[in-house]
Amino acid sequence: MEDTYSFSEFNISPSILRAIKDMGFEEPTPIQLLAIPTILSGHDVTGQAQTGTGKTAAFGIPAIEAVDVDIGTTQIIVLSPTRELAIQTAEEFGRLAHYEKKIHVVPVYGGQPIERQFKALKFGAHIVVGTPGRVLDHINRGTLRLDGIKMIVLDEADQMLDMGFRDDIETIIRETPKDRQTVLFSATLPRPIIEISKQYQTNPEMVKVPHKTLTVPQIEQQYIELRNSDKIEILSRLLDIYNPNLALIFCNTKRAVDTLTGQLQARGYCAEGLHGDMKQIQRDRVMAKFRKGTIDVLIATDVAARGIDVDDVELVINYDVPQDVEYYVHRIGRTARAGREGRAITFVGPKEFYKLKTIQKYAKIQIARIPIPTADDVEEMRMRTLAEEIRETIKAGGLDKYATLLERMMMDDYTSLEIAAALLKREIEAGADPEPVADEYVPRDRGIEPGMTRIYLNFGKDKRIRPKDIVGAIAGETGINGKDIGSIGIYDSNSYVEIPDDLAKMVVEEMTGKSIGGVSLTNGNTIGLTAPARGGQKRTRR
Repeated sequence: MEDTYSFSEFNISPSILRAIKDMGFEEPTPIQLLAIPTILSGHDVTGQAQTGTGKTAAFGIPAIEAVDVDIGTTQIIVLSPTRELAIQTAEEFGRLAHYEKKIHVVPVYGGQPIERQFKALKFGAHIVVGTPGRVLDHINRGTLRLDGIKMIVLDEADQMLDMGFRDDIETIIRETPKDRQTVLFSATLPRPIIEISKQYQTNPEMVKVPHKTLTVPQIEQQYIELRNSDKIEILSRLLDIYNPNLALIFCNTKRAVDTLTGQLQARGYCAEGLHGDMKQIQRDRVMAKFRKGTIDVLIATDVAARGIDVDDVELVINYDVPQDVEYYVHRIGRTARAGREGRAITFVGPKEFYKLKTIQKYAKIQIARIPIPTADDVEEMRMRTLAEEIRETIKAGGLDKYATLLERMMMDDYTSLEIAAALLKREIEAGADPEPVADEYVPRDRGIEPGMTRIYLNFGKDKRIRPKDIVGAIAGETGINGKDIGSIGIYDSNSYVEIPDDLAKMVVEEMTGKSIGGVSLTNGNTIGLTAPARGGQKRTRR
């Protein structure tokens, strides 16, 4: 078993530890493990690290620790090659310093009105994050003084040099005190970087994380470009299209795991979460379910996934682009075990393409872009699956009595093709659901779980309703956790769902006028605490 480390092992303040916990990160990345204590000790540092390794926190945590809030001058300066990276770095500093209310972080970059930056700097900026050109502009205007600088950070130093910022960088460094701490991070260490290090750093410590080799030829690697708000819907479609026996979904934080687990359960998937805050007995129970196939979707953080050794994982989905490029290798390696084939799909937001490029460059691979799956793609896959089931049924035999019925119908001038097409239409449009439900209607006063109240709908299979439609609608409209929703029964023209006693009335009130599975709860489609008429209540079997 691999060693695990905690941020609490570093000499950092409780407020930063609290912020890190809020951000949901379980343990330091390899570069953080090496860089944080070295920078905290006051040494100059040259770090070789790719984008997407967690290096922002590697220098951000020590930088925030170095700030003296009783002094109003700028004490930390971070130089970034691009406006986008400067913004992201400033945002990360803001999250890390969330509980350090007196620390002010100001980003300065081109493309933003400089007057706005004047005001922010005049108000007081302990930490300034900016592009070299705009930082130098403020220095020349006298709106930024660097004589109180304790630490200067050159982030993505090789990229800044490639963009022609060397003269600006050296001019800025010369404006800082000679006894400052100089931290340099670069993906590569060409000669100009070494020259800057020799000239402006004092006995720098080198921190570098050795890379592992990616050897996963049987894994089909793909990515989907999408908005954050679309992730859950696209994930649901992928699970429906590929219908994997076992799927493993990775999130970057514990909070994200809990949120996604609840969302998938609300949509009717057999899903469980796994992360470091869970007790060992809970984690063992979840893993046992996953190995047995009792649950077919497992959502995990990178740390929790270290104990996963299951051969039958068919699909890995990176719901979040991994924080460290190394984690990508570990994640997708959970599929295609024991000579099997596997598929890995990464969700990439508009601001995350630089991470994807880093992964491809480091791993020496091409990750293919695939289009967002549509609802029609899901329907097409359902039809293919049904066609395969029909073939298996024909192979199994025992169709004589059904053939006799077919022959009788053909005597009424229907062709066998028309009859088969009609049956397929009924099956597909009914949205047959594999979840087990009762064979007959159960009255409200019998068979209800203690503490639960049964809510009734006067429609069911006739409106193509499935359990996931009911759970998803109620959880989405009322805010109830999917785990709190009880048993569901769906019949030809009636349905029920069990809700905790104290929430049942609220659910009925909130859902009235809303919709379930595309069926609007108006114009005769009702939801209520009273059972509908008993006609046509026997559920159709698959």
